[in-house]
Amino acid sequence: MKLSYSFIVPVFNRPQEIRELLTSFVSLKKVADFELIIVEDGSEETSEEIVKEYKDSLPVRYRFQENQGPGKARNLGAEIAQYDYLIFLDSDVLLVQDYLMNINDHLSKMALDCFGGPDKDHEMFSHLQKAVDFSMTSFLTTGGIRGKNESTKDYEPRSFNLGIKKELFRKIGGFAQIHPGEDPELIMRLRKHKTSVRIGYISSAQVIHKRRISIKKFAKQIYKFGLVRPIISSWHPGADHITFYFPVAFSVGFIISLFSMLLGYYSPVLLYFAYIFALLTECLYKKGNWLISLLSILTTYIQFFSYGAGFLNSYVRIRVCGNKAESVFPHLFFSTK
Repeated sequence: MKLSYSFIVPVFNRPQEIRELLTSFVSLKKVADFELIIVEDGSEETSEEIVKEYKDSLPVRYRFQENQGPGKARNLGAEIAQYDYLIFLDSDVLLVQDYLMNINDHLSKMALDCFGGPDKDHEMFSHLQKAVDFSMTSFLTTGGIRGKNESTKDYEPRSFNLGIKKELFRKIGGFAQIHPGEDPELIMRLRKHKTSVRIGYISSAQVIHKRRISIKKFAKQIYKFGLVRPIISSWHPGADHITFYFPVAFSVGFIISLFSMLLGYYSPVLLYFAYIFALLTECLYKKGNWLISLLSILTTYIQFFSYGAGFLNSYVRIRVCGNKAESVFPHLFFSTK
């Protein structure tokens, strides 16, 4: 059976990213039929003229909607998609030449209902970008929460690089109107809808993820990730996992270890020094740069404390106090108009 693919990319005020993404598509090995749908989510700086420049070299379409969030933008793209598989990408990724070939080869040998792949940095990225990439992908950090193997038990694909059968996506109603968190919520709903669903990790389906971000923006982004996890877990009882609570335990434990040190008990803080050493060792092995490795300690601790603070805030207000998420955290939800 010949497979075909509809790539869907939401974008908000990032026309230059779309130019870079489309340029990477031009070099893609075209081993299967595909189309590319760019959905502008109410941007003031639109990508329409840039998309027109690529009309002759790519099967690309452009749609504009009022600002309703990336979930709604992806759903719009799915409504007009022509092909069998939907592949959702973020606007800040680049594709390598073999990306489509690797996915097509894998799916031809092992059929999947839904799949995801890894992200990586690029040699031209800044030290901070590479440190953030390490913190977001390392098994020693919360990067390990979503799983990283070929099994289908615990893996949660992320919407920067997520594929799903079109008919299945439409059947379960697409993405919910929460952001961030719409991707793990989709996977939870998918598993409830069809217990035999085949979700897989395709290690060769790798994208370059630019992660154009500052320390402040990174902390804010991760804080939001922490906020949404108790919300979506409350929507899907039984979907909780012990790893979701790890950043809270890590952060509280670190504070306790500092107080213990003041009282003359050094064993707890030594555990955190051992963890720092492990981070340095892994990052130095992967990135080969001491400055990036030192920055990775900062970005990892920001990741744990920001996620933990968001998770604890949301857990208490939603799960303990029983408040409605849309009332307590309206900035996480978009209109369904």
